[in-house]
Amino acid sequence: MEPVVSTRHGRVSGTVEDGVARFLGIPYAAPPVGERRFRAPEPPAPWDGIRPATALGATPPAPGYRAPIDQILYQPTVPGEDWLSVNVWTPDTGGDGLPVMVWIYGGAFSNGNAAIPMYDGTPFARDGVVLVTFNYRLGVEGFAALPDAPANRGLLDQLAALEWVADNIAAFGGDPDRVTIFGESAGAMSVTSLMAMPRARGLFARTITQSGAAQAAAEPADAALVTEALAQVLGHEASAAALSGVDPDTLVAAQRQVSDALALKPDPARFGPSIVASSMAFIPVVDGDLLPEHPLRALEAGASQDVPLLTGTTTEEFRFFVVPVGLAAAMTEEGLAAFAAGRGIEPRVLEVYRANRPGASPGDLLAALVTDVYFRRPMLAMVAARGSAPSWVYEFAWPSDRFDLGAAHAVDIPFVFDALQAKGASGLVGDSAPQSLAEEMHASWVRFATTGDPGWRSYDERRTVRVFDAAGGREVEDPRGDERAVW
Repeated sequence: MEPVVSTRHGRVSGTVEDGVARFLGIPYAAPPVGERRFRAPEPPAPWDGIRPATALGATPPAPGYRAPIDQILYQPTVPGEDWLSVNVWTPDTGGDGLPVMVWIYGGAFSNGNAAIPMYDGTPFARDGVVLVTFNYRLGVEGFAALPDAPANRGLLDQLAALEWVADNIAAFGGDPDRVTIFGESAGAMSVTSLMAMPRARGLFARTITQSGAAQAAAEPADAALVTEALAQVLGHEASAAALSGVDPDTLVAAQRQVSDALALKPDPARFGPSIVASSMAFIPVVDGDLLPEHPLRALEAGASQDVPLLTGTTTEEFRFFVVPVGLAAAMTEEGLAAFAAGRGIEPRVLEVYRANRPGASPGDLLAALVTDVYFRRPMLAMVAARGSAPSWVYEFAWPSDRFDLGAAHAVDIPFVFDALQAKGASGLVGDSAPQSLAEEMHASWVRFATTGDPGWRSYDERRTVRVFDAAGGREVEDPRGDERAVW
């Protein structure tokens, strides 16, 4: 028989496969269209009878990935307007007190959705966890700073989804007091923002950030510059009133033009220093309300001190952004020196990285430097900001041979989800990724959600890091400490 669960807004029916019950496309908020398009999320209309929850909900408007990234990251789309929905996988709808994990997808706050096959929650439910995924608004719809609309609508969506979990997850066997939120890239930056937000207090007990920390936090004046650039592209005012009649495809196309302009010429005078530092045009805004201060400052002041954190990066994050598109191969020694000088990177820093990588090309060194500038150092700064709060650090080091990615950004995701065989996963990891490593990494995430400890020494004065590579997991004290210290 189909399982039926009662939620606050009505009953839903799901399906069962291999002992796991799944409920897909349950609305946690009303469709953000028409007069609700640029508002904070509003509760969904209740329904009578039993609503089938057997198909993934519509996905939010997004530009998609350009070649060759579209061959690496598979992003399906589901048509429709009911974007704000959740999906739940549970081992036991009649259970009680199961740990809950809520996934927040990445995609630079402009791409991504909960329909990506790698995010299927079956492996987590198989291992005793209630897994939840959800969609949130992206790009202009979710993060453009509009004068007549609430800021951070995408974060407000995330809050609404977590509130839905708090109100409903017990009906699926989960414990609302044992919720772990986790995300990768922009999803991890969202987790960090949620850790800093007073309104999110009590909605989660543990956090995991993969390849993201406090990199995305725009100053209001800088966000306004992005809105001005959007208006110039559209040829009219960029306000909620003016944008309400612009169809999503047109708005996404304009959004892409602004993002392309930022990537081509990251000029602080045009886009603002905080936007340039993030490398993304549409990001969370430090609005003084929902996000009262920069997340790093909030963590330093004690926000989420009682929330255990598991955090880390991949070893070669930035290869994802420079190798497939040919930038690494085109980099010269002169170009590398100019890049370093233009960003205030002292020659001694470059020499330490060069000495640790005999025979590395200029492109390889560029990727290593920017990996640490943009990913590893902000992650460690987040851990340092938490002081003595419980934190564990990992590094994903298994190298993918797809497009010569190495241990690049996003390669860790199918390992965490134990989803090496999922549709689209081979674009990241190829066809011979080690299943044993997926099992080990996935088990660590499950253990953390279940017990609050992933199974290795926390990060303290010994700087212990769990390294996941082809040989499995191993503990290393202060890996590449000379590179960490040279900055």
